[in-house]
Amino acid sequence: MKKRSILAMAIILIFAMLAIPGCSSEIENTSSVTDYSKGENWAYYAIGGNKEVDLFLLCPAVDMKDEYNMSLDDAETKEKFLGALNMERGLYEENTRMFAPYYRQAAMKVYSLDDREPYLEIAYSDVSAAFSYYLKNENKGRPIILAGFSQGADMCYRLLEEYFGDDELNNRLVAVYSIGWPCTEEITEKYPQIRPAQAEDDVGVFISFECEAPEVEETFINPTGQKALSINPLNWKTNGTPADKTENPGSCFTNYDGEIYLEEEGLCGCYIDEERGVLKVTDVEAADYPPVVPGLPEGSYHVYDYLFFFRSLQQNVSKRIESYKMYDKLRQAA
Repeated sequence: MKKRSILAMAIILIFAMLAIPGCSSEIENTSSVTDYSKGENWAYYAIGGNKEVDLFLLCPAVDMKDEYNMSLDDAETKEKFLGALNMERGLYEENTRMFAPYYRQAAMKVYSLDDREPYLEIAYSDVSAAFSYYLKNENKGRPIILAGFSQGADMCYRLLEEYFGDDELNNRLVAVYSIGWPCTEEITEKYPQIRPAQAEDDVGVFISFECEAPEVEETFINPTGQKALSINPLNWKTNGTPADKTENPGSCFTNYDGEIYLEEEGLCGCYIDEERGVLKVTDVEAADYPPVVPGLPEGSYHVYDYLFFFRSLQQNVSKRIESYKMYDKLRQAA
């Protein structure tokens, strides 16, 4: 199938995820925190119960309504929330028992504000409450993978800040797949438990990148003057060494049920822009992969970040789990 046909279907899928009719809403009360003892507040709860590793998965921004934080009484948006999780679950589900809370995520309009932090704090108050409930009731010393795309990745960094300064918990961290939202040296200096991956098999680290066409100079995700800490998801290098498209085992487009409906081996290569730390994607045309998200320029491949490198990431999850098992065995024996 031609690449443009692949794109046409992918675009329809993404617009279906994002194009929700607007409505007005008051800012949700920040004093209340969602009750995660209620099953209705979990999109996934202990799915894949026989797996050795737990996954705590956080959804990207899907709320396009004229509000600041998503309402958990909004069945329509919750359906799209679940669909967005399903689209990326295939990276992890073979190896993990999955947990994913519904949370009052910041709506997309928040990213146009000068001060978005109050609304992200509301979102994180839920994420933190859900993670605390999971730790107290389900973890029982099991290894953990944190994962999130876009706003979900931002929430992962916040969990690392709050919880993983504790050595005992940090020793259970397999990896953090925080794709589509940058982390900087300033953050890692302030919070030494937030460590960027340096190879394909190190553990207790975060794996992050944000995709752009070579000609893009900045976006609101990666503005001028900011350098992201990234790793190349094909050759697992942190410098500008390019990875050819022949190194890409498969770009996959998934639907709301988590099914891969289109796959292409060798669709694109990539390299890290060493000045800005973003991942530059080669061998595709920007016009074929429109940005979709309001405020992003042509050539921003944000919505395709994990789709472009789906099979490579999927393989890497397995590799890091095996590496963690070896690390943990040695740690226990020491």
